[in-house]
Amino acid sequence: MTAAELRARLIAIVAAPLSGEVAHGDDVLDILDRAPVPAAVLVPVILGQAPSILLTKRNAHLSRHGGQVSFPGGRIDTDDLDAEAAALREAEEEIALDRSQVEVLGRMADYVTGTGYRITPVIGLLPQGLSLRPAPDEVEALFELPVGVLLDPNAPKRKRHHVRGVWREYWVWPHPDHYIWGATAAILVHLAQKLRAIEPHASAG
Repeated sequence: MTAAELRARLIAIVAAPLSGEVAHGDDVLDILDRAPVPAAVLVPVILGQAPSILLTKRNAHLSRHGGQVSFPGGRIDTDDLDAEAAALREAEEEIALDRSQVEVLGRMADYVTGTGYRITPVIGLLPQGLSLRPAPDEVEALFELPVGVLLDPNAPKRKRHHVRGVWREYWVWPHPDHYIWGATAAILVHLAQKLRAIEPHASAG
């Protein structure tokens, strides 16, 4: 898929009405004892000859989700105007991403996690060759997942594990160096499904 085709498909995805749609993670508990905390992540799509999704590996010493793969993002602060502002602020703090280099396209449906967060994924386009600098206290590494992998319906796999007496299932995406699972993997699955659902002629031009 060319960068132009990908841009067109992403624009079509965020242009579709959300209609209050909320995606619930596989790990969401039946009853949450508090309202989910509003959060936002930037889904950074690097446009180029071989488009990719930019991901981070969190520092292993972090108390929450240490060592896990994630999008840049975090809680929506009271000072943030909206989810887009929060996602851009977090990306700037975590990987020194200049917000002026991000073309924000729009949102996907919110995703509620079992850890009590309601995440708004914000899709943003990035040019190739940006100079990024991970914050060492938060981010251990930056890496990319090719969009070509997203377009392969056989790429993500369902895994399961036994925790607190319950079997739980989750998505895992293939990568030679990193284990992509949890909320990040699920959001990627939702994006991949929407990308593949758009007819090629609809993204032309």
